[in-house]
Amino acid sequence: MKNYVILLAGGVGSRMGAEIPKQFLEVKGKPIIVYSIENFQKNPQIEKIVVVCKSDWIEHLSMLVDKYALTKVCWVIEGGKTGHDSIRNGVFFLKDKIDPCDFIIVHDAVRPVLPQKAINELLNVAHLNGNASSSIVCHPPIVYTDDFKSGISDVDREHVMLTASPQAFLFAKALKYYEQAENENKHDFTFTSSLFIHYGERVFFAKGTTCNIKITKKEDLALFEALLSIPEELMYS
Repeated sequence: MKNYVILLAGGVGSRMGAEIPKQFLEVKGKPIIVYSIENFQKNPQIEKIVVVCKSDWIEHLSMLVDKYALTKVCWVIEGGKTGHDSIRNGVFFLKDKIDPCDFIIVHDAVRPVLPQKAINELLNVAHLNGNASSSIVCHPPIVYTDDFKSGISDVDREHVMLTASPQAFLFAKALKYYEQAENENKHDFTFTSSLFIHYGERVFFAKGTTCNIKITKKEDLALFEALLSIPEELMYS
């Protein structure tokens, strides 16, 4: 049993308003995607990485792989029209390269703050249960809205968990459900956990961290830069 990573780098980052995809923006002299890859590069449980990338940035990414000696990045492939399709591309690409009993970790390239303990906990839960999703307890009040202007009811936060990537799955099951979705022409699942839930699977929670931010807007860049100065042991305790 081995662990492989499907890193998603196919977005254009329109909300960032930058001239290049946000995963290639530099923070402290290094592209965001390099930080994300390095988190898995240094984890001894990770075997290899496939990056799913925008087609016109594949050559640039390959240059970064060489420049930063990201030796676990063995493949760079083209992304799809949707996030679901990009993950599907990664899963289908690995079909004849890894074993059914192996595990895949699916992660966003624009979530570059990922402590090693969080990766290890994700794999511990996934190996025990067949899947795992990085999750944190929901503390803020949640209000349901029907018009996006006002709230009409509270949502019981005691029964809500906030999930994000990374997520880990037994490859055999991930392949089965992506093939099933393809046969049914379904392409709009938010993430792999949504796909599993749709097909009747229970998704298990692995302890995540609030530091695992997704860089979406310009203000997130400053937050990421600040998080770089925080020791990993304080991010995950």
